[in-house]
Amino acid sequence: RIFIIWAISSWFRRGPAPQEQSSAGGTPRAPSRNLFPKDTLMDLYVYISEHEHFTDFNVSSALFWQKRDLVYGDWTSGENADGCYEHYGEVDISQSVQQNGSIYIHVYFTKSGFHPDPRQKNLYRRLATVHTSRMINKYKRRRFQKTKNLLTGETEADPEMIKRAEDYGPVEVISHWHPNLTINMVDDHTPWVKGSVPPPLDQYVKFDAISGDYYPILYFNDYWNLQKDYFPINETLQRLPFRLSFCPLSLWRWQLYAAQSTKSPWNFLGEDLYEQSDEEQDSVKVALLETNPYLLALTIIVSIVHSIFEFLAFKNDIQFWNSRQSLEGLSVRSVFFGVFQSLVVLLYILDNETNFVVQVSVFIGLLIDLWKITKVMDVRLDRENKVAGVFPRVTFKDKSTYIESSTKVYDDMAFRYLSWILFPLLGCYAVYSLLYLEHKGWYSWVLSMLYGFLLTFGFITMTPQLFINYKLKSVAHLPWRMLTYKALNTFIDDLFAFVIKMPMMYRIGCLRDDVVFFIYLYQRWIYRVDLTRVNEFGVSGEDQVAPRPPLPSSPPTMLPAEVP
Repeated sequence: RIFIIWAISSWFRRGPAPQEQSSAGGTPRAPSRNLFPKDTLMDLYVYISEHEHFTDFNVSSALFWQKRDLVYGDWTSGENADGCYEHYGEVDISQSVQQNGSIYIHVYFTKSGFHPDPRQKNLYRRLATVHTSRMINKYKRRRFQKTKNLLTGETEADPEMIKRAEDYGPVEVISHWHPNLTINMVDDHTPWVKGSVPPPLDQYVKFDAISGDYYPILYFNDYWNLQKDYFPINETLQRLPFRLSFCPLSLWRWQLYAAQSTKSPWNFLGEDLYEQSDEEQDSVKVALLETNPYLLALTIIVSIVHSIFEFLAFKNDIQFWNSRQSLEGLSVRSVFFGVFQSLVVLLYILDNETNFVVQVSVFIGLLIDLWKITKVMDVRLDRENKVAGVFPRVTFKDKSTYIESSTKVYDDMAFRYLSWILFPLLGCYAVYSLLYLEHKGWYSWVLSMLYGFLLTFGFITMTPQLFINYKLKSVAHLPWRMLTYKALNTFIDDLFAFVIKMPMMYRIGCLRDDVVFFIYLYQRWIYRVDLTRVNEFGVSGEDQVAPRPPLPSSPPTMLPAEVP
């Protein structure tokens, strides 16, 4: 999975052709050097402003932090002897920032004794000053779904949220704030050549146009800022807490952070994927922070194995149904129920505006389930009896191998028994959902009720196949390779359910799949291979293992002299 993501990212990151590494005269361009040699004494100036381009050096309130006599490449100073320094303060915000305005941080490093203000001619040097800035508030979209109890019309939503939804619509863009940020200065003296710095590092390495050398690399590191720690900026806030840290950073760690923060390859997927990707990365970050390292390493290994098993299960499922000639022992009704289940899931995620990638994967699964119908039944187009006199009518007919076997009788019997349990549970769940849950409308209620029911009691749909196995006293007709791969994936999901934060319903779903598979294994153990059983070709196992009769002896060979 990592390799695939890397390959796709590399494809979309392809920029223009690399520039010729030579000067105007045709001579090879010399490697550059860092304008700040190692152990350079530096001064740090941090300004906070509402303007993207900063010029208010004389405004004392704009200076948030000043730190003198820092040493470039020093890894042993600071309170914790790791080269890091920290400053905490509160930022006064104006009415403009309270009303979704932007706020920027401007960071300057100068060699000791110099000043970042270009207007101070005696204290400013261009090659002795490195500067970077960025917007430190983050705009996030807050979605409001107007739900209510369909019987009483009441809702538990905040009245203020309802009013904002009426004023701004169901989607509102709100400025958010995180109280932590880290400034990293990369301890790197690589002789970079302009035009040959690999992406995404080329976005951060800045060369001086005259000397050709490059400035120290400054990087705003907010990788460990979790989405759940952001809070909205509104009129009730007059000051914002802000903890700013300065730390040195090695080259290889900077490369990891830079690669993780690069999102340009995925612009074609839209901003919705960005927000969901941030939320998904949060779960990964929490796992990295809170999980035992050995369990984390095991999780990384089994996630790769999970992808392999997922592909093999898909391949063997298609291969099994494509080559299947007889339907004896297989539940055809379960195939139709699987189509219904996939359709409900697809309509549910479309109604809830889920990730586009998830929608595509569920839609492909629905197409595969529909294709299975053509393998278990004879599907034809009746062009004589058209629907509304325009469209051909689709007819379904059981295959002969299904009708002539006892499987159809057992399949009907299993679903009849199943309906005695299924329909009362469905009715009870529908009443519970209508009385105690809120919905957008009646259509959403039907979908959420069916989806919740299938998620809770979906294991019941697997019982017809268990019943058929019990009646036939055989499991030889099952796609055991596909079942094995899916079961292994379920066990891997169990591991993820304990490592990564997941809904309790999903964990119950993993447990129920484990139970059903263990029942399959128990049936495989008690219904062993019966060599006396005759298959659909009229051949038994005893016929295949029976010893061959000896070949008849050939008549004696006659010599030429004995020929009459």
